[in-house]
Amino acid sequence: QVQLVESGGGVVQAGGSLKLSCAASGRSFSRYAMGWFRQAPGKEREFVAGISRTGASTNYRDSVKGRFTISRDNAKNTVSLQMSSLKPDDTGVYHCAASTRAWESTAVFSTGGAYDYWGQGTQVTVSS
Repeated sequence: QVQLVESGGGVVQAGGSLKLSCAASGRSFSRYAMGWFRQAPGKEREFVAGISRTGASTNYRDSVKGRFTISRDNAKNTVSLQMSSLKPDDTGVYHCAASTRAWESTAVFSTGGAYDYWGQGTQVTVSS
């Protein structure tokens, strides 16, 4: 069992920056591919960014490329999402997720079904 706890959300003006963090419990963090998803009110959950077990591979949804950076620290059991040039469309609850299916070290997943554990989420609100 893995517990994921997100932090770092808040209210920011358009053009601003926020850094989200996700702390994972347990000893097997380096075995998991990790991802960030978000859900806006009235919309479906969507993939934001993913990172492989080692951090060598990453993937982003097109709308955040060049603005968001996902990273991880396996020694500290954390994964982060640095967000800059934020837009009102980035508003939502951001969840981190862990996948136990990363049999290949370079695997990065962009679909929610590939993830086994989810955090409760942290709210990000971008005002115009």
